[in-house]
Amino acid sequence: MKPTIGLIGLGLMGRPMAANLLKAGYALTVWNRTRARAEEVAKLGAKVAATAREAAAASDVLLTVVSDPPALEAVLWGADGALAGLRKGSVLVDSSTVAPELARRVAAACAERGAEFLDAPVTGGTWGAEKGELVFMVAGSREVLERVEPVLAAMGKRFLHMGAHGAGQTVKLAMNLILALEVQALAEALELVTGAGVEAARLIEVLQSSMARAAVLDVKAPMILERNFAPSFPLRLMHKDLGLAMELAREAGVKLPAGVAALETYGAVRAASSDDPDYAAVARFWPKA
Repeated sequence: MKPTIGLIGLGLMGRPMAANLLKAGYALTVWNRTRARAEEVAKLGAKVAATAREAAAASDVLLTVVSDPPALEAVLWGADGALAGLRKGSVLVDSSTVAPELARRVAAACAERGAEFLDAPVTGGTWGAEKGELVFMVAGSREVLERVEPVLAAMGKRFLHMGAHGAGQTVKLAMNLILALEVQALAEALELVTGAGVEAARLIEVLQSSMARAAVLDVKAPMILERNFAPSFPLRLMHKDLGLAMELAREAGVKLPAGVAALETYGAVRAASSDDPDYAAVARFWPKA
């Protein structure tokens, strides 16, 4: 018999993840701070819980996918929080991107309740979530990962074990640091080329045929050239992740000069944006006439 699943957080990533769980035949209970989003998923066959605690109590495996550390703390420890509803022997899988220290705190809280925990942030963007091709960076017990792999397989294509609790979040922050730097470097290079009077497409043409080519640039280059920043991964979240990476670097005693510069650039663009753009909008740092 398939385990019952709960999912808390129905944003850009959570909604398609929920849809794929339902397609795979799982009984799914959802909760979201904005109930209207949960009602949309109910039309696909999910049950809507009244509280995060109720969603946890209905689930053998509970997934959380929320925007930032305060949001995760609120849905877990807040009024009618999920931790209070966890069943003994159940598994909480957090696919949010938060600080490694918070992941370890959640693991300890789950252990106190006789539940298991995996920090399992994802990469792949909204397109990966929609196609069920996410990559999970999983930390915690390998045996628990094996138990929930069929559930993760409904949403992703790879489930890589990173090590002890917190390692998944550490790798995810490092991954997003790379992505942020790559996209900023592309935006800077395009500004250099066009500022010197050469068509931007010439750089992209060479980039796609060289060692500098990267999958993320294939996706973000058209967005920058077309100035179309509909969010797949919002800039506000990338800015948040850069901040978390800087905090982790301070704790580890590691200097990240490029990361410091990127945090400043993304922060400036976020402050100047009246919309909620994709992080490719870092290109706005160089205003166009």
